[in-house]
Amino acid sequence: MNRKTTILGAAALIVAAGIGAFAWRLGLQQGMGMASAPQPAAAGPADPSQWSIPQGEEATRRHIRDGLKAGDVDPVTGLRIQNYHDPMVPGKNFDAPAKSPFMDMMLVPRYAGSAVAAGGDGASGVTVSPRIQQNLGLRTAPVAEGSLATEVGAVGSVAWNERLQEVVTARAMGFVEKLHVRATLDRVVAGAPLVEVYIPDWVAAQEEYLAVSRMNGEGVDALRDAARMRMRQAGMDEALIERVAREGRVQPRVTFNAPIGGVVSELMVREGATVMPGMPLLRLQGTGTVWAEAQVPESQAALLRPGARASVSSPAAPGQLFEGRVQALLPEVDAATRTLKARLELANPGARLVPGMFVQVRFAKPDRAKTLLVPTDAVIHTGRRSVVMLAEDDGRFRPVEVKTGLEAGGQTEVVAGLQAGQRVVLSGQFLIDSEASLRGLEAKLNQQPPAADAATHRTGARVTAIDGDTVTLDHPPIASLKWPQMVMDFRLPPRAQRPRNLAPGDQVQLEFRMQDGDVPQITSLQRTAPGAAK
Repeated sequence: MNRKTTILGAAALIVAAGIGAFAWRLGLQQGMGMASAPQPAAAGPADPSQWSIPQGEEATRRHIRDGLKAGDVDPVTGLRIQNYHDPMVPGKNFDAPAKSPFMDMMLVPRYAGSAVAAGGDGASGVTVSPRIQQNLGLRTAPVAEGSLATEVGAVGSVAWNERLQEVVTARAMGFVEKLHVRATLDRVVAGAPLVEVYIPDWVAAQEEYLAVSRMNGEGVDALRDAARMRMRQAGMDEALIERVAREGRVQPRVTFNAPIGGVVSELMVREGATVMPGMPLLRLQGTGTVWAEAQVPESQAALLRPGARASVSSPAAPGQLFEGRVQALLPEVDAATRTLKARLELANPGARLVPGMFVQVRFAKPDRAKTLLVPTDAVIHTGRRSVVMLAEDDGRFRPVEVKTGLEAGGQTEVVAGLQAGQRVVLSGQFLIDSEASLRGLEAKLNQQPPAADAATHRTGARVTAIDGDTVTLDHPPIASLKWPQMVMDFRLPPRAQRPRNLAPGDQVQLEFRMQDGDVPQITSLQRTAPGAAK
């Protein structure tokens, strides 16, 4: 009996523990459910510029609950609802709140005059609240007047000064008997012998001259002058002719001397070779000056002019600075490096600079007139144009097209589009530019307002479809444009200027004007009685 009582007591304890565990688990689940249960959405800030996208979705759900649509006033914000849109699919607007047909999210309301964070736009720019500016880290800088620090540096190499080259050529057919230089790049001094050539054709002309010189009598001077002229025609120079006349004997061998000091850059003959009239024997290169050819980026080549001073240094001559001037900017761009060659002429004392040496070139700063400067980071290059985001009062920003000049030291010249004292955005401008593009401001970039006397046209029409800000109308022939009857799209005026609850089938009377590259813009729209379209 005691054993049975003990078993029953243990069973009771087990059942009680199981019930307690179940109750504890149920309570935990209920607590977690209560903790995770969605709380009522709190009303967003009165200023829609402080909203983020999730809060905008909450506003859409509230608008669905309250039956609000485009054109109504939001009682929470006090602003008129312009339309609803999907931030991920720009350009598509909706009149009623709903779930986006494109993404798994709710449409977001756009309010008239709201800011970027709420998806709004203005007539000429984008507004960003101070809080959003702080979150984006927006920084601005003034448009200043000044001149660029346009010192140009480049690297290059040394080359021979080709204007100091001399070519020694044969003046008659002969044979090379002796070379005084044996290899290229041998150094020579001015007047040193280079090569001896035996010229048999000169022997007859010299013997004739010597024979006439020994004659006496009337008319001998004319014969002597004629014989001297024949030696010149045979190719002899005045020095050789004077030597024949002075020594009174034939000189069949001629020695060619170096006209300048330098090095033998090319040797075309060897001893025993036959040479013909005009044939080059060797080429001499002067070393008194050399060229330094600097590779200048084509974007900086416009800063250089012939005659500009430059200083050149080379690792081959440490501690020595060579001064020179720009001789020419060679009219050829290297397709691989996008550089031009700036040729400088440098004095070369001691012939320390030789071709192929690496040099570093610093060009003197050219004097430039003052112009408007902005930080280079502020300029957005789109490929078709250059744009800056101009910061205005009350947190407004608008894109401005500019024409830029040179860039140097992190600054860019602005030739047109800005004025001194204005401020441009340095950081975050790409986000604002993207928002401006989504709002259609890119099409309005620097666009002048339409002239007051722009041609307008009138017609009646029947509404066939409405898609956001575009309406499709069936209109009769329009005589002012020579248009036949057709069905076409028009751009609706602002919502405050259109009839309420405009729907397909309505008859309307409208005024519109043409727009380049866009559908016609309606400037006045009124609903009329059915059948009033004319």
